[in-house]
Amino acid sequence: MKWLFFDLGATLVDESDVYKSRCEFAIRRLNIEADEFMNKIYEMAKISPTPIRTAAKEYGVTLPEWDNSLEKLYEPVPDVLSALHGKYKLGIIANQSLGTQERIDNWGIGKYFDVVMASAEAGCAKPDPKIFTAALEKAVCEPSEAVMIGDRLDNDIIPAKRLGMKTVWVRQGYAVYQSIDDEDKRPDYIVDRIEELTNLFL
Repeated sequence: MKWLFFDLGATLVDESDVYKSRCEFAIRRLNIEADEFMNKIYEMAKISPTPIRTAAKEYGVTLPEWDNSLEKLYEPVPDVLSALHGKYKLGIIANQSLGTQERIDNWGIGKYFDVVMASAEAGCAKPDPKIFTAALEKAVCEPSEAVMIGDRLDNDIIPAKRLGMKTVWVRQGYAVYQSIDDEDKRPDYIVDRIEELTNLFL
């Protein structure tokens, strides 16, 4: 393997404070018990890469814009990337709003990535294979030489596998509610925390 490509949300970036803010907004609007709304989110997380928005839509609530200011890195991420960067080329393939490079620079991790392919700039979004092939072309890398590391079976693992990339499923965030119910979804490796990547690749 020459390249490791990462998703951002719930893979490198802890979005739990954004989730909390959006859930509280929806619950206030609906005036329902928190447990009822959260159970709907858990149900939607099995099938949707945006479970809070999907659950809110089921109740007829439109959520506010995603608040990037509430995002933060998972604590081990800088050390993990620093260790991997010495052995592999690193890239990002992520569904993100404009300004991804600036955000990762502000977190102090932008220096580790040679390719940053974000949907807002790419004009396509996962699971569309075009965003994966665009990243591979920019990296001058064959799919067989690359690994896709992400939290979603539907957005990360399945499309990457179909292109011939190796895959690592990181079961963080709402990923824990997904299940591998057919071989198309089966990743090459499964980890429960981002720091486990060093055991896999070093």
